[in-house]
Amino acid sequence: MRFVIAGSSGFLGTQLRESLQTAGHFVVRLVRGTPTAADQIRWSPYDEPLAPEVLDDVDVVVNLAGSALLGNPHSSQWADELMRSRVETTRTLAEAIAKAPKQPAFLAGNASGYYGDHGDELLTESSKRRGDSLLSSVASAWQDAAQPARDAGGRVVVLRTAPVLDRRSPPLSLLAPLFKLGLGGPLGTGDQYFPVTTTDDWVRAVIFCAENDALSGPVNITLPEPATNDEFTKALGDLVHRPTFFKVPGTVLRAVGPMAPELLGSVRLLPQVLLDAGFEFHHHDIRSALAWALRAGR
Repeated sequence: MRFVIAGSSGFLGTQLRESLQTAGHFVVRLVRGTPTAADQIRWSPYDEPLAPEVLDDVDVVVNLAGSALLGNPHSSQWADELMRSRVETTRTLAEAIAKAPKQPAFLAGNASGYYGDHGDELLTESSKRRGDSLLSSVASAWQDAAQPARDAGGRVVVLRTAPVLDRRSPPLSLLAPLFKLGLGGPLGTGDQYFPVTTTDDWVRAVIFCAENDALSGPVNITLPEPATNDEFTKALGDLVHRPTFFKVPGTVLRAVGPMAPELLGSVRLLPQVLLDAGFEFHHHDIRSALAWALRAGR
């Protein structure tokens, strides 16, 4: 199969590209700077349409582009770029797909934060979003930006990705050193559900979506067995052989402003579409996921 990937230089984009190439697929990388390799094509998603010939004979377009979540949460510029970088890249690709003579499938990156805080309610892809937190608002607009491809009859899969666990990348690359120092602990009450996945299952799930023509619409990529923040904390502490006494009060976390709901809100999420489609997860529970993630890449 022939893939076009935006955001291929990021951690997940790199892992996906390498896995696709290892499996024998052909990958074209969209880059915003001057191309430095034969498999790169320059694009300028904020300023101009994607050149039509880029999608010639392409089977799947994947958008993973977007500014980093880590930044100053009190900065309006950071928040604006968080939204713009995801919405405009998605819209540019969706419009190009809509105009293509043969429309490739569109795997549009998104986030499990779409749903907002639902407490203990068990959520699937058919669940509605709740509240107006920053990430939920971004994810909603991000999803809507793929509409031109849908309107043209293209197959669109919205990858509602939970935070991905891997020792080489945030959040685990930031949390693991703290836990190893004995400075780990639950956030707020710790009762809130905290959806996560692993790089291993994320890459496999994305390729599964690309290869399965019957899949379209939202697809949650998260552990099949949802865990609370407290369960995550205890599992990570056990795996690095350290206590987890340093509870972070909710009042402190609320000081981070717009991102506080992502830390204190509860999203008890199931990957129902993948389960129904027969996808086989390698990691079902938080202990298995963390055990793999702490040795990833070794």
